[in-house]
Amino acid sequence: MKEQKWSHEGLITESLPNGMFWVRLDNEDLILGYVSGRIRRSFISILPGDRVNFGVSHYDSTRGHIIYRLRNKDSND
Repeated sequence: MKEQKWSHEGLITESLPNGMFWVRLDNEDLILGYVSGRIRRSFISILPGDRVNFGVSHYDSTRGHIIYRLRNKDSND
C-alpha cells in the first residue's frame, strides 16, 4: 500500500545544489524540498520566489517532494 502524503503550498526561499530548495510554508515553517522525478524529466525550472505545491511524509515532516510549480498571477508563463 502506498503511503499518503500531506499536501502543502509554500514559497521557494533559497536554491541549493542537486535540485534541492528551502521552502517556507504559509504557516512560516521551513522545509527542505527536492524536485520530484516528473518535474525533473519535464525540465521545469524552479527559482527562488516561485510558489510550489509539495508533499510531506508523515514520518519526516522536515523534508518533502516538490510536485508542482504554481503559476504566478503577474507573469505570462
